[in-house]
Amino acid sequence: MRIIVPMAGMGKRMRPHTLTVPKPLIPIAGKPIVQRLVEDIAKVCQEPIEEVAFIIGRFGAEVEAKLLKIAESVGAVGTIHYQDQPLGTAHAILCAQSALKGNVVVAFADTLFKADFKLDTSAEGTIWVQKVEDPRPFGVVKLNEQGHITEFVEKPQEFVSDLAIIGIYYFKDGEYLRSELQYLLDNDIKDKGEYQITNALENMKSKGSVFIPGQISEWLDCGNKDSTVFTNQRYLEYIKDEEGLVSGTAQVNNSVIIPPVYLGENVVLNNSVVGPHVSIGNNTQVSGSVISNSIVQESSKVNHAHIANSMVGNYVVYEGIPADLSLGDYNTLRG
Repeated sequence: MRIIVPMAGMGKRMRPHTLTVPKPLIPIAGKPIVQRLVEDIAKVCQEPIEEVAFIIGRFGAEVEAKLLKIAESVGAVGTIHYQDQPLGTAHAILCAQSALKGNVVVAFADTLFKADFKLDTSAEGTIWVQKVEDPRPFGVVKLNEQGHITEFVEKPQEFVSDLAIIGIYYFKDGEYLRSELQYLLDNDIKDKGEYQITNALENMKSKGSVFIPGQISEWLDCGNKDSTVFTNQRYLEYIKDEEGLVSGTAQVNNSVIIPPVYLGENVVLNNSVVGPHVSIGNNTQVSGSVISNSIVQESSKVNHAHIANSMVGNYVVYEGIPADLSLGDYNTLRG
């Protein structure tokens, strides 16, 4: 089994947090989004992962080293592939064509999920979907009475289905997928100006491939600040009974923790109330503050503040008034 993770986007909706780090490396409950995604897929697959192929922009050696370690964390070899032009989902996947062989899961790195099913690797293909209220921003599928997918529609403006494709796909034959993606590029077949995976899926279906839906219990988006804070909240609820959410090196001095809360290595809390649904990264110090439903990243200082529904980056100094914050790395803000 191989996992292919396209993640070359600039993450513009997540700025300022993506000015210094790619969006998939932003932490959720103490782990990068992409690490949680890869680990959760590995659990669903129930079989060893041979390779994790990351499709990225030119993010630099430090980011690439972190990604290779994420692959190692699930017992796989990590490989790095580059997408230098944003030409669509089909083009992105094809950038890792050397990994398109055998059983393959393709997972776009701006989404997390909770699933109760185990992947049936004998199926020709599984497209993971979730019901949504407004399907217009998504690719959607239609099903027949047997539960097989009969049609893929990219961002329908008229209602055809409310089963949205969440961006995770399983293919039994990676080589076949590669040939269908290459066909789109060779023949310049685009939808809304880009090469779309849904066109390749439609071609495969018309040639006899049977795709089934993998319906998840919850779909968590990490597309902007508010949705990422909400995803952190939900993830802390998933894992609240796990050991180690509060590091043994964290110092909690005259402070109250309202679970679920994640505290990283060497976090210091002084005269503060933290929680519920707060994640605080390594080496961050909080004094005289109240923090709820927020993500505070590494090596930051929060003093005499009252913050909620917020994201605070790395190496930030924040002192001040109550706020709903989205504060990027290396900022100093005093009220």
